[in-house]
Amino acid sequence: MSPEESPAQKPKRNFVVAIDGPAGAGKSTIARHLARHYGLLNLETGAMYRAFALKALRSEVPVNDASALERLAAETDIQLESGETENRVLLDSEDVTGQIRNQTVTDAASRVSIHPAVRASMVKRQQEMATKGGVVMEGRDIGTVVFPDAEVKIFLDAAPEVRGMRRYDQTAQKGTPSAPPEEVIRDLRARDERDRNRADSPLRPATDAFLLDSTNLTLDEVLKEAESAVDRFLAKTSTSLQSQG
Repeated sequence: MSPEESPAQKPKRNFVVAIDGPAGAGKSTIARHLARHYGLLNLETGAMYRAFALKALRSEVPVNDASALERLAAETDIQLESGETENRVLLDSEDVTGQIRNQTVTDAASRVSIHPAVRASMVKRQQEMATKGGVVMEGRDIGTVVFPDAEVKIFLDAAPEVRGMRRYDQTAQKGTPSAPPEEVIRDLRARDERDRNRADSPLRPATDAFLLDSTNLTLDEVLKEAESAVDRFLAKTSTSLQSQG
């Protein structure tokens, strides 16, 4: 290791960072940053649900038909390929990265994800993807269901009003049409209600998660807090190895 490389820049690649939180909290931004900073693979689970929702919409399968969705999941292949700025999302070998971010797909993803059979199918795929090495995985039940033994768990949250305005601003910056801010916030509250109260894998922090509320923090401050959570694990691991030696 050269003098300018810190332990944080060259860690072991066999640990998992689980990032959970509600819609619009900034999980994808934090996950991408941590993946680049620590040399990990970034797996965005929300993109998987969006891709599946897109297939359900294309197949005209009702988002409330659990049995039909279960059958559809069994014949669906979803793969994520890590990219510099975002994951490349492959749905049955088709690149649908640019087709899964509109509001219709977003709403459908929230609704199909409440079905236990769909979640079980996605969780299995997510666990399989992570067997290749160290990963940063973000979603809504990563630290509680997908990887309950993850070495680092972060629960990222913010007030609905703040999350709604961030999402509105992001859409405006892209130059795409957006609903009024109050409607965006209302939709986020409705999604929070579904996510937190679904029967299977409800949105909640793992008991050992680091709670990171970004309501009153800048992006740089949030990134530093997230890095600190990983650095604490690396420092603890280093100390343990030294004591064993």
